[in-house]
Amino acid sequence: MSPDTWEVVIGMEVHVQPKTRSKMFCGCAVAPLNAPPNTYTCPVCLGLPGVLPTINQAAVEAVLKSALALHCEIPRHTKFDRKNYMYPDLPKGYQISQYDLPMSVNGYIEVGGRRVRIRRVHLEEDTGRLVHAGDKLHRAWESYVDLNRAGVPLMEIVSEPDIRSADEARDYAMELRTLLRTIGASEADMEKGQLRAEPNISIRRTGAEDLGVKTELKNINSFRALHRAISYEVDRQIQLRESGGEIVQETRGWSEDENRTFSQRSKEFAEDYRYFPEPDLPPLEIDRAWIEDVRRGLPELPSIRRARLAKKLPAALAAAIGGDRELADLFEAAVARGAAALATANWIVNEVAPTGKLPSAENLAELVGLVESGSITRDQGREALMESVETGRTPAEIVAEHGYAQVSDESELRLIAEAVIDANPKAVEDYRAGRKQAVAVLMKDLRARAPQANPKIASELLLKLLA
Repeated sequence: MSPDTWEVVIGMEVHVQPKTRSKMFCGCAVAPLNAPPNTYTCPVCLGLPGVLPTINQAAVEAVLKSALALHCEIPRHTKFDRKNYMYPDLPKGYQISQYDLPMSVNGYIEVGGRRVRIRRVHLEEDTGRLVHAGDKLHRAWESYVDLNRAGVPLMEIVSEPDIRSADEARDYAMELRTLLRTIGASEADMEKGQLRAEPNISIRRTGAEDLGVKTELKNINSFRALHRAISYEVDRQIQLRESGGEIVQETRGWSEDENRTFSQRSKEFAEDYRYFPEPDLPPLEIDRAWIEDVRRGLPELPSIRRARLAKKLPAALAAAIGGDRELADLFEAAVARGAAALATANWIVNEVAPTGKLPSAENLAELVGLVESGSITRDQGREALMESVETGRTPAEIVAEHGYAQVSDESELRLIAEAVIDANPKAVEDYRAGRKQAVAVLMKDLRARAPQANPKIASELLLKLLA
């Protein structure tokens, strides 16, 4: 039976670490990556008896920003709940989360021209981290617990099951990361564990209305892994169903080395967690004036900015620049200083973005102007750009110091072109015999003789003399 007879249904749970200095319910600093284990802890995040949590206002504001950017409704009242389960990295024996009164509901995000509905955005605390070590030969396994991460704020963004492929799931996660970075709610760096995607995947017969039995893939930390894991799991479910088997609701992990998912545990239901209101925290009433202040402080959202940039740039360039707030700000500031829009966009996408180092808008605009006017070659411009980023000096100063000056004088270039023709009689003969590729030999010699020659004028002169 063909896979075309099956429809893929995916809902996403994305866990995001908000940009805060301290943990969710205590004053401990958020540990930097690779900090020594258990050095950023206190009695609150260790779950010692008699301690009381205090809500982190910055984390609440990050969730409100995200909720507003995702077009969510923000109820007036919200509260925290205890989610009870026993696991070695959960020192209290429960997690403070939100259950029936989340901080926001009923939003959406546009992904590739389709709207993915957001069920809820809520706030909770993260768990610790388990580190497993052992000797496979002797089966001597040990596990260690690092509680630096315990109590770090965690925002959970839950979508409706509106996603229909691994491609859409990856694009959804990427668009979400772009949005969160743009509004400053999170750095959302997957390599640092600041954004972790957990897709819920099921299949159903094409045209069916009922949702199939789902499996959840846990803690996927790269877009590539997300795409591969979903693709594998969809194929696994289809093969299982077509061979007469049944899907089991469970939590599965992803093995990057083996390129497969594997069963971890049966999937829990809400009743298994025995949720009840957190007795040590009062319910929150979100002030309407505060919400409006947060709304007014939001920057232009990526989807709106891309649409605006697409009016002056090709779609691919508009998408590449509009998806990064720093690049988009640099582009618009350079254009405002007189730089040509298309040329500036090409410089940003091809030269600036790959380095991860941004020049000032003034210096970029000046550089684009020098190259576009023919004052320097593009290669010289690339060198001037790199030096400008490293030193802060203007491209004009660097060009003057290094003696960069593109030769555009036709009389001077004609002499050079004539010398090239005299020095390469075989290539000239081949070209005039119809082998047009021979001109590459002549242009190479011309560039060697005059590295600062304007390539457009030099090429036109050479072809005119050959004719």
